[in-house]
Amino acid sequence: MEPAASDVVIKVQHLCKRLGGQRVHAGLDLEVRRGELLAVIGASGSGKTTLLQQIIGLLQPDAGSISVLGNTINHLALWEARMLRRRWGVLFQQSALFSAMNVYDNLAFPVRELRKEGIAVDEAALRGNVALKLHMVGLAPEVAWKYPFELSGGMAKRAALARALMLEAELLFLDEPTAGLDPAAAAEFDTLLAELHAELHLTAVMITHDIYSVATLGDRIAVLADGRLVTVGSLDEVARFEHPFVQSFFRSRHGQNRLRALPTYEVR
Repeated sequence: MEPAASDVVIKVQHLCKRLGGQRVHAGLDLEVRRGELLAVIGASGSGKTTLLQQIIGLLQPDAGSISVLGNTINHLALWEARMLRRRWGVLFQQSALFSAMNVYDNLAFPVRELRKEGIAVDEAALRGNVALKLHMVGLAPEVAWKYPFELSGGMAKRAALARALMLEAELLFLDEPTAGLDPAAAAEFDTLLAELHAELHLTAVMITHDIYSVATLGDRIAVLADGRLVTVGSLDEVARFEHPFVQSFFRSRHGQNRLRALPTYEVR
């Protein structure tokens, strides 16, 4: 069943992009539905992160259109783009915490930036918001005064996630959220993401190569290959799709179904 127009919060149509003379996207179409967590997978170089960067406005498409929350982002005035960006949060692949700032100031940064737009910031309320977001991601209050180099990989990811939530985002973009984490830390982070997604009713787009994240988090899975979206659907539907990348992703080198090796995960 096709979703109602009001249920589509991100709509990518006929997207084309070249980087360094190489074709990345060639007429890519994609829809993200309200309240879902869409996992985007694809081989290295398939344009997953490039797609994300265009959706959030870090890169401009060569052709095609991208609509986010009803706004065609490549046609927005600067002030309109700033207003729209307040409605989403981004967790970058390497966390992207500011190394010269402690965790508190990293989390406070997106709120304090509002002053540039003439919006008053109540520092007392900000302190409470930082404390709340640290609690939501499972970090102790004293972590606020640590610097990024003092954090483990898992703690840095949690701090970056807390920062992404500081403006009460409606949309959450996650670029390889478990990259660089050991299996135990990655599993814990997946659990945290699942809990926050359910609790906050977020719409989320997750770029990943981690089959465990795909199996435990993705309401739907979108597969990029050959510059396009080749299939999108539930875990079971995508795992059965006949495409070389899909079959290699969901099967081990011995031809076994990798999903059967996930007994500790709830597969949707």
